[in-house]
Amino acid sequence: MAGEGSGTIRGEVIHVEVIRAWPRHHESRGLTLPAGATVAQAVAEAAFEGEAPAGLAVFGEAVAPERVLADGDRVELLRPLRLDPKEARRRRAVAGK
Repeated sequence: MAGEGSGTIRGEVIHVEVIRAWPRHHESRGLTLPAGATVAQAVAEAAFEGEAPAGLAVFGEAVAPERVLADGDRVELLRPLRLDPKEARRRRAVAGK
């Protein structure tokens, strides 16, 4: 993993989780990174295949790729919205009549 053998002093690492999810499935990668690592570095280290995320979050709060991570953070790769939330509510209301 990233913190191992990369020249960091013992204890100067953080442990984070990077996840991406779909309605019925998710993938998760636990990483050890050097202290001061950013969201972008964690995403690169997780090396998920497929399309790039539509956005990034830490514990559900949208963040920039440059955000510095803390030990125990959970980085979430966000999917693009398939439908505007207002339109989804409207369709559910129409279907319920």
